[in-house]
Order: sequence, then C-alpha cells, then structure tokens
Amino acid sequence: MVGRMTGWTIISKHGLVLTYIYHHPKSTARQIAFAIGVTEWTVRQMIADLEADGYVSRQKVGRNNVYHVNLDQGLRHQTIQHVPLGNLLKVLVEQSVKVR
Repeated sequence: MVGRMTGWTIISKHGLVLTYIYHHPKSTARQIAFAIGVTEWTVRQMIADLEADGYVSRQKVGRNNVYHVNLDQGLRHQTIQHVPLGNLLKVLVEQSVKVR
C-alpha cells in the first residue's frame, strides 16, 4: 500500500536525539524534545543512555551544556558495528540539508 503510515520509523528516537545533537550541539533538552516530539524527561534519559555508551559527551559552558558526538564510535548492532557513527550522521545531515 503506497502512502500507508504506521507508528514506527527507520531511525529510533535515540538516533533522532543523536542526529539533532550532532546538528545542534548547543541545544537544550527542551529544544530537542520539541523538535522530535517527545518529553524533555525522555530526552534527558536518552542523552544519559548515549553518554553511558560513549556516543555523546557533554561539557558545561556557563549554565549550559555543549554536546560532543563521538564520530568514531561504532554502531550498536553486531551486523554494523564496524560502521563509524560519523559515516551515518554525515549522510543523515547532508541529506536533510538538501531536502530543506
């Protein structure tokens, strides 16, 4: 069926948060939550997950956080662990810029 939309997406919510942070490293959890359509608390939990697994680190600058994405980190699934995160993000961000 062409045009049929279901409740799932190719990129997970964690992936959306990671992509948003990559593109907007000075963003707040509130801004990220608004952009991807989840709660601020959910974003904070996802950022904590991403930090725990080495995908994101944060640096305090004044009262704000600046996020850094570890582009060398391999993707999580065993079939694509050899692919650096930076390769995926480069494609996603370049393509989103072309679409706008």
